[in-house]
Amino acid sequence: MTNTTTIFKSAKILLPKEGTDLVKWAVVACDQFTSEPAYWAKCEEIIGDAPSAYNFILPEAYLETEKEALHGKKITESMNAFSEADMKPFDGILYIERTLPGGTVRHGMVGKIDLEAYDYSVGSTSPVRATEATVLERIPPRCKVRSEAVVELPHILILIDDKQNIIGGLGAKKSSLSPLYDFELMQGGGRIAGWGVEGEALNELLSNIAAYEDSTSGVVYAMGDGNHSLAAAKAHYENVKAALGEAAKEHPARYALCEITALGDDSLVFEPIYRVMMNCDPDDVAAELGKITAAGKGAQEITLVAGEKEEALHFPTPSHALTVGTLQNFIDDYIKAHPGVKCDYIHGENTTRELARAAGTVGFVFDGMDKSELFPYVEAHGALPRKTFSMGEAESKRYYLEMRKIVTD
Repeated sequence: MTNTTTIFKSAKILLPKEGTDLVKWAVVACDQFTSEPAYWAKCEEIIGDAPSAYNFILPEAYLETEKEALHGKKITESMNAFSEADMKPFDGILYIERTLPGGTVRHGMVGKIDLEAYDYSVGSTSPVRATEATVLERIPPRCKVRSEAVVELPHILILIDDKQNIIGGLGAKKSSLSPLYDFELMQGGGRIAGWGVEGEALNELLSNIAAYEDSTSGVVYAMGDGNHSLAAAKAHYENVKAALGEAAKEHPARYALCEITALGDDSLVFEPIYRVMMNCDPDDVAAELGKITAAGKGAQEITLVAGEKEEALHFPTPSHALTVGTLQNFIDDYIKAHPGVKCDYIHGENTTRELARAAGTVGFVFDGMDKSELFPYVEAHGALPRKTFSMGEAESKRYYLEMRKIVTD
């Protein structure tokens, strides 16, 4: 089996070289802890001057703060100073076991996905499918960052409906694979271990992947985490194609490094991404919401949290098939009518309630969708509303660990 026949492929993956303190190297996805700058300050304290993926990524908690420019300068310096000689290359696919904070283990494989098979536009029927609405305004800034980068570090997690147990099969034979790392993740992230899949084991894996892709109609790969990162990679690749023409098909920008995991993995729990409105008048928000909700239980239920107050509400005439979609429609309309009000997307019910205790803040918690609904929903209706679900709480998200060059030598 050749690497050219599949959408998901083996890659030249760059790992930290021997002697690197991996605890300090690996940091959680940049779109986590967006309203908790203290988390990222603690990361800086732990890392100190040690080599770290932190120096290559911009935490979203820094956006529109003085840290944005300061850390942006550090990223530029790190990219300019990057040398493959400082990394340990592995050519193949990685088998990953991530022990989550709760003790369950998420199983996955890391390689590269072909962006020719991905289209994030509305109504797309591409094999690699966006599962949430892509906010087009968020792509150009990310695309610019990628266009100036030498390497990519992925927090992208893509789902497969793995009835063939491809990933589980790797786990069953991990004793015959090459162990590459096994360490604790900082700040309560659990533990991660990785094995290299190469040689005959890689050929067998690629054959299994090809069989899955060939036998799956409709959605083959569904975005789990990192939709806008993959969209930015696609947009950058389209720019490369415009500049290079056919030669772009051989350019490393054609691909994006990612982790694939099975939708049916026991560790995989879909968590709702809650909403917190800031810089608002909670009483006015409640009054406006009261025009389209009723107290108590119903088909689409939410809980409004403001200070010490909590109120259960439901939408008698929902504007969307999902609760989160109906709520988001209300929030979008309210923000349009009230400039200055902002909405943040929060992972974790406890964090949402804590944030909603602050003055001028309202939080919303609600039940999410079951993971078994994902592939059928996306095939029937297209992308979900933005930030519909997260696969676990913030500490269980992907940590930046692997790199891949995205420029030619």
